[in-house]
Amino acid sequence: MFHFKELIELWRKDNLLDQALNDSYTMLRNTEEMYKESVRSLRDSNSGEISLNVYERDQQVNRYERKVRNKVLKHLAITGGVNIIPGLILTSIVIDVERIGDYTKNIMDLAVAHPYRLACGKNEEEIKKIESAVSAMFEALLPALRETDKEGAVRLIRDNNWILKSCDAILEMLIKGEDDSVSVSNAVSTGIYARYLKRIAAHLTNIASSIVNPFEKIGFQPDAED
Repeated sequence: MFHFKELIELWRKDNLLDQALNDSYTMLRNTEEMYKESVRSLRDSNSGEISLNVYERDQQVNRYERKVRNKVLKHLAITGGVNIIPGLILTSIVIDVERIGDYTKNIMDLAVAHPYRLACGKNEEEIKKIESAVSAMFEALLPALRETDKEGAVRLIRDNNWILKSCDAILEMLIKGEDDSVSVSNAVSTGIYARYLKRIAAHLTNIASSIVNPFEKIGFQPDAED
């Protein structure tokens, strides 16, 4: 049964997989920049302006995903399917990264539709806490991937489980109409935004799980012994 550290060594011995691995790193860096810019536009700007074209960057991420898939396919064709697991894991990782790109683009769509700075009422401090935590997940994930840091990946997963529950609690509060301090527009936007933040955190967790778990358990919590 292969784990991520062993697979990294296999990838580095295969030029196509090594290139695909580096492409996945580039995708992750791009989505981190997209996340920070879309959040800044939604939460700090009163005009919805952007200094980074998130939509154009999303297209770049999509192109990188296709490149990774193509390189994995070529690797499998050349090797006759030997060491298929590394290619499957890489494909799983870039699917999650591409979905993160989609959700950051959704946040930018929300910023454009809601040009004034989004104020989240009673949920303001909790939303800020979630935003910071997701940003920290981005910052911790790439080094963990590069260094095959299993302990760091487990910590990233377990330390951020609260994000998913918190986002659900915010949405439930808004559905029940328990925050009368915000307008209908801000309440709807906050609920949608919390949902996007939850999904980004979930996909980052999935990627981290690829460092910890064997292929069949990617996307699940690490086992107790880990």
